[in-house]
Amino acid sequence: MDTTPQKTTPRPKRELTYIQKVWHTVGIVALLVIVVLIARVAFNVLLMILAATLIATYFHGLGNIIQRKTKWGRKPAMAISVGGTFAILAALLWFMGTKIQHQVAQLSHTLPNTINAARGKLAETPIGQQVLTYLDDNSGKIFVTAQHFFSTSFGVLGNIYIIMFLGIFFTVSPTVYKNGFMIIIPPDKKELWQCIMNRVNFSLKGWLKGTLLSIVLIFIMLTIGLTIMGIPAVLVLALIAAMLKIIPNFGSLIAMIPGVLLALTVSTNTAVIVTLIYIVSQTVVSNIVTPIIQNKIINLPPALTIISQVIMGTLSGALGIILAVPLLAIIVILADELYVKKINEDYPKPEIDAKHVPLAD
Repeated sequence: MDTTPQKTTPRPKRELTYIQKVWHTVGIVALLVIVVLIARVAFNVLLMILAATLIATYFHGLGNIIQRKTKWGRKPAMAISVGGTFAILAALLWFMGTKIQHQVAQLSHTLPNTINAARGKLAETPIGQQVLTYLDDNSGKIFVTAQHFFSTSFGVLGNIYIIMFLGIFFTVSPTVYKNGFMIIIPPDKKELWQCIMNRVNFSLKGWLKGTLLSIVLIFIMLTIGLTIMGIPAVLVLALIAAMLKIIPNFGSLIAMIPGVLLALTVSTNTAVIVTLIYIVSQTVVSNIVTPIIQNKIINLPPALTIISQVIMGTLSGALGIILAVPLLAIIVILADELYVKKINEDYPKPEIDAKHVPLAD
């Protein structure tokens, strides 16, 4: 009996009819629309996951430092990292909470008079009168923008506990989530995605180091400078400036407004000096200290950073503005690894004839 397998002739490919092609196209477009709508609805959730990832990156970075310095095991180092951070925050709130609360009440009480005094000072100069005219003409737009921003900000504050819990879960068992992601990656792409994850982790650590150091230095420098000038509510003003340092470019300008307004109630010269204190402290931190810490982080063009902040602020409010820079860094890394390097490898550089090379200056 012949057991050799018989060759089967391949079936000719069946051509799709015009109607079938139309339905396939409609199905693909509908699927893309559904994906876009789901991504839009879940965008804030993705930002919360990114924020939790940053928190977990901080805990792991601090745990690595503790482990290197003490030679202890991984679990004790991570326990000290998480528990010590919350203990320090609780201690700061305990010792400074009452004073900050008193200064917030003082600032809220004096703010209307401060704004009126600032308007009076501005009205004394032609440029100030133009500024007041512009603000009066556009007060409606400014109010709507501020209302949208702070409404989204309060929504962010309501989700902080979710972000903190997610960050702790990512800290406790990071390999579970990392391995779960790597399972869905094809075997021939695992090495590439491992490289991408390492680059993203390295960049996020660099961003966190620079941001945390900037917050501490801004708080210390402004507390000293504003105390010397005799400005009220020093701790609140320094804390506002330190927290807004998380937002590049725009945060420094926003933080300067309440301090300069309070300084105007003292004198114009005091307001000028306070403005210089803000500018000098922000310049020192942004141009000297932060680049030293973030010297190996991915370099992002300033214009691209501002564009990403505007887009993210429109989409997600305060949380989007805060996370615009790390999200942009992740997108740039993905584009570099998945597209730029690939096309540079696929298309070799053209040979240049020495006769056509321009002479150097």
